[in-house]
Amino acid sequence: MTDRWSTHDIELLADLVIKRFRSRERGEPEAEWRALTLLAEYAPGLAAHPVHAGLPAEPVIAMSRLPGVPLRGQILDRRQLTAVVEAITALHTAVPARVLEGLALRHGHAAQVVDLVRGWCAEPSFHDLDPGVAEALAAGQEWLELTGDEIAGDPGTPVFGMGDGNLANYLWDGSRIRLVDFEESGRSDRAFELAEVTEHVSAWVDTGLDASALLGHFALTATEARRLRECRRLLALTWLIMLMHDDPDHPRNPPGTVERQAVRLLTHLGRS
Repeated sequence: MTDRWSTHDIELLADLVIKRFRSRERGEPEAEWRALTLLAEYAPGLAAHPVHAGLPAEPVIAMSRLPGVPLRGQILDRRQLTAVVEAITALHTAVPARVLEGLALRHGHAAQVVDLVRGWCAEPSFHDLDPGVAEALAAGQEWLELTGDEIAGDPGTPVFGMGDGNLANYLWDGSRIRLVDFEESGRSDRAFELAEVTEHVSAWVDTGLDASALLGHFALTATEARRLRECRRLLALTWLIMLMHDDPDHPRNPPGTVERQAVRLLTHLGRS
């Protein structure tokens, strides 16, 4: 199964999933296979079990099929929220420090996102904006100029990062969460990864994720808490610009999503 936004094709068999990548420019199949093999060793059961890889000749991976349904589109109850916390904690802490140090940074790490958003902000392509969206974009640009270098230069607390906060990748089987989609995974930092889950559009546009309740389960240091706040601002700005570029003829999200994202960003920036 596939769609126009997907980076891969998926074939679902009775007990096997075959993932065929359309692109490997960023090393997506290699990152996914590395993640599956690492988690099979250090956190068995958290992700699919790696079965076969066609690498390097073919960008094809076969893995076990996991039970469960995606969390996206649901109103998360207490048990599900707890299970999400447990899955994230297991993911972040499973890979030993000595192994983690040798991994490449995940695609879309904090410094990379800062550079990307700065490039977007420099493009003279935003016209006829809703007043609230224009206000949020201007406030975000102002904030980024003041804080971007600090975010990019802070390595944070090292963790193994999934690289995707989409709640469609969190499978609930009634008792626990399992994770799928690791094509952008790699070494990251704790605050940035938590920010990615809470700020991903899937957390609020069609899903009921209580971000404050989720984050309240993590004992962050004062330094981590500050970085989390700034990373949430960065990703809220990132999502605002991405949503502004959404194709109006083929929208991925409900009407009014951009305006709602603008309010989220202004709230994070203390402007609302």
